[in-house]
Amino acid sequence: MQEISFRNDILPLKDKLFRLALRITLDRAEAEDVVQDTMIRVWNKRDEWKQFESIEAYCLIVAKNLAIDRSQKKEAQNVELTSDMAEEVDLFGPYEQLVNDERMKIIHRLINELPEKQRLIMQLRDIEGESYKDIAKVLHLTEEQVKVNLFRARQKVKQQYIEIEEYGL
Repeated sequence: MQEISFRNDILPLKDKLFRLALRITLDRAEAEDVVQDTMIRVWNKRDEWKQFESIEAYCLIVAKNLAIDRSQKKEAQNVELTSDMAEEVDLFGPYEQLVNDERMKIIHRLINELPEKQRLIMQLRDIEGESYKDIAKVLHLTEEQVKVNLFRARQKVKQQYIEIEEYGL
């Protein structure tokens, strides 16, 4: 096992941790606090890093647990992702960009309406690109449960999106 460096291995995870925390807490300030607390906790465990199979999975677990604790304390309900959180694509003209932005708003709204477990799995797999194994470890599920929940989440978003596209808002 290679030497783990805070600067090279852990610090680059901050954006991924932020997106996960934001998905759970639904509050930018809370998500930033979760990332900061996560980094502090991981740093304080630096003597144990060599014992971890995956330092990234450990960081995700810590961030997930902190975010859940904070959101339960704050009793956060739900908030829409704003357009400034979505990646801008400048490949099209203004009309195509407007249509694309509207589609992304619909997709984000549909994802936010999913049950929490499905929403987290979709975030970790489709947006963060995590493996089924790591997601299962982070959420304390089996890989099969992760796959089933991801399939159901994708199907639900797809079905609702098609209904909206066909019938309008």
